[in-house]
Amino acid sequence: MKADNEQTQINTDKDKIGNKKNSLSPVTMLKNFICGAAIGGGAILPGISGGVLCVVFGVYRAIMELFSHPVKAIKKNWKMFLFVGLGWIFGFWIFAKVIEFLFAKSEMMATWLFIGLIIGTVPALYKEAGKHGRSKGSFISMFVAFATLTGILTYVQYGEFVQVTPSFGWYIFSGALWGLSIVVPGMTSSSILMSLGIYQDLNSGIASFDMGVMIPWVIGMFGTAILLARLVTYFFDKLYSLSFHAVLGIVLASTVVIIPLDYNNVLQLIAGILFGGAGFIIAYLSDKMDLKVKSES
Repeated sequence: MKADNEQTQINTDKDKIGNKKNSLSPVTMLKNFICGAAIGGGAILPGISGGVLCVVFGVYRAIMELFSHPVKAIKKNWKMFLFVGLGWIFGFWIFAKVIEFLFAKSEMMATWLFIGLIIGTVPALYKEAGKHGRSKGSFISMFVAFATLTGILTYVQYGEFVQVTPSFGWYIFSGALWGLSIVVPGMTSSSILMSLGIYQDLNSGIASFDMGVMIPWVIGMFGTAILLARLVTYFFDKLYSLSFHAVLGIVLASTVVIIPLDYNNVLQLIAGILFGGAGFIIAYLSDKMDLKVKSES
């Protein structure tokens, strides 16, 4: 009986240690919420990729695992997903409106701010990409990804697209593009949707909780993410350096193509650069503060 009691106590102590190890501190919960809010707020902006922001805040691989192996991922990181998810909702519905206000006042300055934020994270992303070493293939992968996406997004910006009539099918297509922008960082679905003339209708429908818009959009988004997440996870597991350097190339390409090119005067250009510098400093300080999503594992 005494031996049984001792074994029970040992198991209890192990459980306490495990729970302590897997718990998140209030500060970490707040950081996860803030990161989720930034991802949610930035995801709906034209030219900004939700996948890029997931990479920037260190939650990309966890999201891919959630889509590819949901039960396993939730068991391991349910608290992290909870606070990032709550932050995402907050950012999507509330914080995003603040950013949209900034875009309405000066789209150029807001764009430069986001450019600075993303560029400020590139050194940390480059370091992460080389965590398991680099090869010539790694840099080739980065260059090919950069050149390919630059070409695609440039065509999207300056090419001619057929204007479509919003419908159930087109909202599914819109959701599929949105899901693709999560799985493949740098794919800016909103830019394509704007070119097709459906972005404003989609955005209005989501903001007003129009189920005729929300249901097909969600089906398309999560369907695409679930279908492609396993493939992306496989590449990261088997070809980490090549895959992450490709992601880095995509991040750089998606940043380059949104740089504003038209200015009214030199002062406007200088103001834009200053906003970009402010974004860079914020990203730099965030990195020093370790403002990344933290998991229980």
